[in-house]
Amino acid sequence: MDPVILITCIALTVYDGDTVRCDGQLLRPMGDGAPYVSGFDAPEIGWRAKCENEHELGMRATRRMEALIKTPGLTIEDSGEVDRFDRPLVVLRLPDGRTTGQILIDDGYARIWLPNRRRHDWCLGQ
Repeated sequence: MDPVILITCIALTVYDGDTVRCDGQLLRPMGDGAPYVSGFDAPEIGWRAKCENEHELGMRATRRMEALIKTPGLTIEDSGEVDRFDRPLVVLRLPDGRTTGQILIDDGYARIWLPNRRRHDWCLGQ
């Protein structure tokens, strides 16, 4: 098993429900996933949202992520890989072993992401 490489941040902030900033650098958490295999996707916010419902859901996911990253003992594990936007793919892990991504999925704020799968339409059912 490869050793876990931890990232240290002076300032860890939330960009949206599935993206954080570490000292200004955008990072893409994967939840319990693996690079290019699986992860999680949260609704978009602001101009990237396709409808008001998606924006509202995205804001809830963002607030939940903001609460999760304040957990004492949270670690940032670097996978050594980057996504198509050149964001490092990371795991945000709570001291009890759970990941922020899995918590967002379990709480209904995010969906499982798989490659080659259509992006979830958060505007359905309005």
